[in-house]
Amino acid sequence: MSTGHLSNDDFFLRLSELFDERRQKDHGSIHLTQKRMAYGQDTDIEASEPTIEQPFPDLNLSKPFPILIRATNGKSKEKRDKKIKLSTVVGVDALDGFFAKYAEVCKLGMSGLKKRDRSKQKEKLKAKKKKQGGGVASGEVKKA
Repeated sequence: MSTGHLSNDDFFLRLSELFDERRQKDHGSIHLTQKRMAYGQDTDIEASEPTIEQPFPDLNLSKPFPILIRATNGKSKEKRDKKIKLSTVVGVDALDGFFAKYAEVCKLGMSGLKKRDRSKQKEKLKAKKKKQGGGVASGEVKKA
């Protein structure tokens, strides 16, 4: 593993702590991302050029790439010193077990989420519709 990446077990531990911290504050965001790592591994040079028969040569590799999983607490640039960044690299052979535990940790972390209060948005939408209708409530007909 590269420097800066946590082991999978440490990643799950820190991710659980991140979810707990967000739950205690009663607000905040957690960003979860994943992407395929492509850090100069051996690839077929001949297959790297797109052709008519194979327009996406990177889909058929000699060996699969590992996956990079990241998590942050969503702090902005102004609060960069408080931003928490977690990352781990998951090998192809460990993907099934990793994603099973990853789903479990995420479900437990999201269990305390509250439903968004959208009543203000609904009120604004009703006011906008009423304003566009010229002050006439829906269902009423103007008599001339």
